[in-house]
Amino acid sequence: MPANTMNAFYRATAFLLALTALVPWSTAQDYPAKAVRIAIPFAAGGGTDVNARQLADRLSKLWKQPVIVDNLGGGGGNVAAASVISKPDDGYTVFFTSMNVITLNPLLYKKLSYDADRDFAPVTLYSDTPHVLMISSAYPATRLQDFITHAKANAATIHFGSGGHGTSQHLSGELLKIRAGIDLRHVPYKGSGQAVPAIISNEIQMIFESISSAIGHIRGGRIRGLGVASRARAPVLPDIPTMEEGGFPGFTSGVWAGVVVRSGTPVAVINTLNRSINTVTSDADYKKQMSDLGINLVGGTPEQLTAYIASERKTWTPIIQKLNLKLD
Repeated sequence: MPANTMNAFYRATAFLLALTALVPWSTAQDYPAKAVRIAIPFAAGGGTDVNARQLADRLSKLWKQPVIVDNLGGGGGNVAAASVISKPDDGYTVFFTSMNVITLNPLLYKKLSYDADRDFAPVTLYSDTPHVLMISSAYPATRLQDFITHAKANAATIHFGSGGHGTSQHLSGELLKIRAGIDLRHVPYKGSGQAVPAIISNEIQMIFESISSAIGHIRGGRIRGLGVASRARAPVLPDIPTMEEGGFPGFTSGVWAGVVVRSGTPVAVINTLNRSINTVTSDADYKKQMSDLGINLVGGTPEQLTAYIASERKTWTPIIQKLNLKLD
């Protein structure tokens, strides 16, 4: 091959290689250029589903692209997690996950098809909804300390419900048992949709439930709220003291939602997602709307979500170990 022809060949090859190297960067910068899917680990109609659909609607308007919610319930959230990591690492499948899937499932399940730390990249903490300790309105207590005193005098006769073994409701009840030195009996249901009616009918006497699900029942007098598991009183239930005011310093628990993507997703895509979601969570009208439902919109950096997950694991790992709780 003549020298000038060879030089032209090498220049053309170098140009093509450079162009190829730029394609992922260009694609990331154009994100999103098509529909984005938000996978959630629960069936339609629950609090996580409503939260995710609100986010999807606002992102769709912001991006001028369809944002579709996929309900992938089953396996305590593990079905959705496995589905997300099977998709390309391009940011077009986003995981709107709960505390259980990323924080607790790695501690609870004997075997998982994913590694929560290795297979997912954090985007942002989306929302945090505190629990409220509720008792049956038929129960003879109006303050948290009255309940504790009665529970100590009537060991093993008080039943607390949850949406199932290993849920935040279950672990919050176990934390109260440890902190208060009381003997309560756990009754797991197939979701809080069954547990809440059970406390209304006095089938169980106590439950930790998210404020957003509890507001109507407490205001209607069907259930009595004794303590909010947050650092400050909830604006929507201002008359209910915090667990700390009731004698349990630092007692916090609740239901949080975070946004993650498959590991390997370009940093530019993660940054776009982070900026966009923070735009949504910082909207004053939207924050007020969600606050009225007892949901605190958070936002923040990927690093802050990572730190939050680590903090939650530090809280709940000793309790799971004490219970020797393992799920199949």
